[in-house]
Amino acid sequence: MVEVDLPDECLTTDFNVDAILKKMFKMFNNPSLPLEIPESQLRKLCLATREVTMSQPVVPELSAPVNICGDIHGQFEDFVEQIKVIGLPPQQNYLFLGDYVDRGKRSLETICLLFAFKVKYPNNVFLLRGNHECASINRIYGFYDECKRRYNIKIWKTFTDVFNCLPLAALVENTIFCMHGGLSPDLSDPRALNKIERPLDIPNRGVLCDLLWSDPDPDIVGFGDNDRGVSFTFGANEVSKFLDKNDLSLIVRAHQVVEDGFEFFCKRKVIIKSLRSDHYKLTFLSIHMMNKTWGFMSPSKWMESGYNDTNVIFWL
Repeated sequence: MVEVDLPDECLTTDFNVDAILKKMFKMFNNPSLPLEIPESQLRKLCLATREVTMSQPVVPELSAPVNICGDIHGQFEDFVEQIKVIGLPPQQNYLFLGDYVDRGKRSLETICLLFAFKVKYPNNVFLLRGNHECASINRIYGFYDECKRRYNIKIWKTFTDVFNCLPLAALVENTIFCMHGGLSPDLSDPRALNKIERPLDIPNRGVLCDLLWSDPDPDIVGFGDNDRGVSFTFGANEVSKFLDKNDLSLIVRAHQVVEDGFEFFCKRKVIIKSLRSDHYKLTFLSIHMMNKTWGFMSPSKWMESGYNDTNVIFWL
C-alpha cells in the first residue's frame, strides 16, 4: 500500500492545487471526513481543469503502462482504497472512462480528487467523459442535488462547464481504443473526433451520443435498438470491422455493471470495464505492452506477483 506524504507548506490565499491535494490526502486515512474546500477554491479548481483539458486533444494518445478505471459513481471510499493500493500519480498513469458522479453519496469528493490529479499531473491522468458527465443526466441522478445541498446550484453549473470539455475517447499505444460507451455507425476513424470543437453538449443521437451510450450485444449482427432508449447496440461483426479498418486490436469501454469488474466480448476484442455486480465494487485494469502486443491484469495481481517490469505480459 502506498504511503501518502503530505506537503509541509501550501498557499491558502489563492488557488494552489497542492493545497487542495493536501486536504484530499488527509481523507485517504479517513475517507469519511467531510470535504472542506471553500467554494472559491472549487471554482478555481474547475477553471484550472478546464484549461488543462482544453489544451489536450479530444482523443488523447497514451503510452502504456496505464491503469484503466470504469465507472466510479461517487464511491469515494472505494476509489481511495484502490488508489492507495495501486499508487499515486505520477508514479502510476491513469485513464478513467467516465461516470464519476451520481448514484454514490460522495460525488463531490470523487470529482475534486480527480480534477486535482488532472491539474497536478496533466500527462499522467486522463479523464474521459461518461454519459453522467452531462447536465441532463446528473440533474436527475444525484450530482445536482449533492451540489445544491452542500454548496449551491452555481457550483453545479461550474462543474458542468468542465464536463462539457472532457475528451470523448483515448488511444493507448495506437492499438487500444477506449471510450465510455461504444461504437457508432457514424464513426469510422477515431482520430477524426479531434476535429470536434469543445465545449459541447451531448445530443440525443449521432456519434457523440453513441460514444457515451452504446452497448455491445452478442446476439445481433450490425447495429440494433438499445433497451436504454438511446443510441444503439453493436454486434461482434461491427467490432471486428472497426478494429480491422483502423489497425487496432482492442476496445476497452465501461458503462455496464459486470460480474467481476471486467468482461470479454467478441473473442477478447472488447473488454467491458466497470463496477462489479457484488455491492458495486470498484476495480481497475492495468494495460502493459511488449512489442506492440498488449497484455493486462488486475493491479492487485500485478503487485502480488512481485513483478515491476512493464515488459512482462500477463493475461487474465
